[in-house]
Amino acid sequence: MPNIDRRGFLMTSAAGAFASAAGTTAFAQTSNAASASAPASASGANAKPPRVTRILADFIVGTGYGNLPAPVRKEGVRTLMNWVGVAVGGSHDETVNRAVAALTPFSGPPQANLLGRTERFDIMNAAFINGVSSHIFDYDDTHLKTIIHPAGPVVSAILAYSQYRAVTGKDFLNALVLGVETELRIGNAVYPNHYDVGWHITGTCGVFGSAAATGKLMGLSVEQMVGALGLAASQPVGLRESFGSMNKSFNPGRAAANGIFAALLASQNYTSSDGMIEAKRGWANTISTKQDYREITDGLGSHWESTLNTYKPFACGIVIHPSIDAAIQLRNQEHLSADQIARVDLRVHPLVLELTGKKTPQIGLEGKFSIYHAVAIAIIDGAAGEKQFSDVKVRDPKTVALRDKVNAVVDPSIKPEQVDMTITLKDGRKLHKYIEHAIGSTQIPMTDQQLETKFSDLAEGILTPEQTRALIDKCWHVEQLDSASEIATAALPR
Repeated sequence: MPNIDRRGFLMTSAAGAFASAAGTTAFAQTSNAASASAPASASGANAKPPRVTRILADFIVGTGYGNLPAPVRKEGVRTLMNWVGVAVGGSHDETVNRAVAALTPFSGPPQANLLGRTERFDIMNAAFINGVSSHIFDYDDTHLKTIIHPAGPVVSAILAYSQYRAVTGKDFLNALVLGVETELRIGNAVYPNHYDVGWHITGTCGVFGSAAATGKLMGLSVEQMVGALGLAASQPVGLRESFGSMNKSFNPGRAAANGIFAALLASQNYTSSDGMIEAKRGWANTISTKQDYREITDGLGSHWESTLNTYKPFACGIVIHPSIDAAIQLRNQEHLSADQIARVDLRVHPLVLELTGKKTPQIGLEGKFSIYHAVAIAIIDGAAGEKQFSDVKVRDPKTVALRDKVNAVVDPSIKPEQVDMTITLKDGRKLHKYIEHAIGSTQIPMTDQQLETKFSDLAEGILTPEQTRALIDKCWHVEQLDSASEIATAALPR
């Protein structure tokens, strides 16, 4: 498989300075100095990487809620909001039903809720199922630099744990941010090589985020956190071959459960190598031909990858979003209907056809990996939410007829976040739209109101409107909650 460069997704974040942490600031300076002279790769015969695992453990253990800049806290709350909405929305999908049926006979004590459902499971199985539920629709948050979906592994884990041991809203949010920061920095260090060879990076890096966040809530010492990260490194999960099947959503769910497993063992001083991320035969060298440890250590405490998180306005793979955005804009501007269209031509980045080149999807899940279906349904419905990726929509004759008129060609000059679309009408007119950055990107982020609308649409039919409003409010005000478990309780259907 060619090594495709997706650094076009690199965005600029707002760097935050710690408000009141002399100790943490000193840590940030020390870690920067230690990594500044480190080689980008540890693959050379004489290269000696920084002590990445320990540096991360120091950072996680030493960073409190008061150290988080306001923009970082705000994005953490938005990450939570989006995750709860998609987890509730996916809670009655066939995939979740099958997981519940399979695991019910073997679950431990009923310690934690499944969002949008009445069943309770032990915390590891609850984390797994909620993680699956949150990823089913491909509607979850996305770190565009790495294509990691950060919240699934992290929030699934700590929401389950917070129902087992009391956790304040502030501590919950702090753990969420630290878990997301951990998995994204580790992902940066090995991306894109790790992803291009076939690993599903949300699972392989998400387990670190889950272990870090859960371990933070458990109050692990630095040595114990080193162990938790090491045990997480021993549990990479997820292959890209699973895309388009139920197995894809298994990956963030399993990463969530595996992270809890790692933190629980570490809390009892179950040890691991203290260099499991960076050692010659450790995680990074074993699963990737690229190891840039500066991505992990540089700017800890001052630059926050978590502020680069984005939220999907469309319920499918992120690489299709520019095309959907272009199709909806042209539809609305020109009041288009499907019967006016002779053909739709797209110039796209190579990754688009690699990931979403299914020309004749037969089920809704396959439609999420079809640029042809996505463009057709965007023109017909003027939307691309979960309802537009149902089995019925994929098989609808009107959709199929327009889908067959969509043509996509690779243009290496087009970046992953761009598209060049031309719609030719039957009367000979040509309509053109070039998208530089789609809605939902860091340049054109979804607003808080748009996130609420998305949340409400997903919860429809599962929660009452009153329950949905109450749950949204608890997410927005998580920092004021005495117990973060109130979020899980509010997500119970009546």
